[in-house]
Amino acid sequence: MGSFAKWIGGGLGFVMGGPIGGLIGFLVGAAVDNSSFQTATFTSSPYQTRPGDFGVSLLVLIAAMMKADGKVVKSELDYVKQFFIRQFGDSTAREALLMLKDILKKEIPVRDVCIQISQNMDYSSRLQLIHLLFNIAVADTVIQPSEIEMVEKMSGYLSINNSDFLSIKNMFVPETDSSYKILEIERSATNEEVKKAYRKMAMKYHPDKVGHLGEEFRKVADEKFKKVKEAYDRIKKERNIS
Repeated sequence: MGSFAKWIGGGLGFVMGGPIGGLIGFLVGAAVDNSSFQTATFTSSPYQTRPGDFGVSLLVLIAAMMKADGKVVKSELDYVKQFFIRQFGDSTAREALLMLKDILKKEIPVRDVCIQISQNMDYSSRLQLIHLLFNIAVADTVIQPSEIEMVEKMSGYLSINNSDFLSIKNMFVPETDSSYKILEIERSATNEEVKKAYRKMAMKYHPDKVGHLGEEFRKVADEKFKKVKEAYDRIKKERNIS
């Protein structure tokens, strides 16, 4: 059984109810070995996010982002497949792509899906969702405005702070003073405020924050951590901070 099946087989909780449950339905049964499949009763109370809930939520949001411009092209599916292969291996990519193709055939109530995720997923995991969506949106080096707009819309529905959204966005789509925006400070910040901001962001984006999602997603979280360090290093060099 591949990694993706193991994530789901390890237990699905909130995604089995609400709008996400309506989207995936029978797809879960086709993706995993029923002998290892576990579910939990749908609840509106937050709890530590399970790998299966995170994996399914990610696929649904990827599908919504890909449908943002009204069409899904083969090149986009290829990029998503390559992304999953790079991050999680061949077997995971195959399983994930099969589910993704089925989800893409359905109408996705983006707002309702995001609200369901927001009510049931811890904040660090939601930040990781946004990071992964940007990762995929820029994977083909051609940034589609419709995809970026959709990620921003989903971020709002997911109750992500705007400063956190801009921080992650600037890791992939640099704007003026992007290093400062990644650290969530203004260029006018003092050197001491820069150092304090770096410590705060390094803690916020530390891979251990999503360790409960499993080693595969924890490894992906290393990217956010490194981007924060790179932003801090650029500011230190610019200001000659020791």
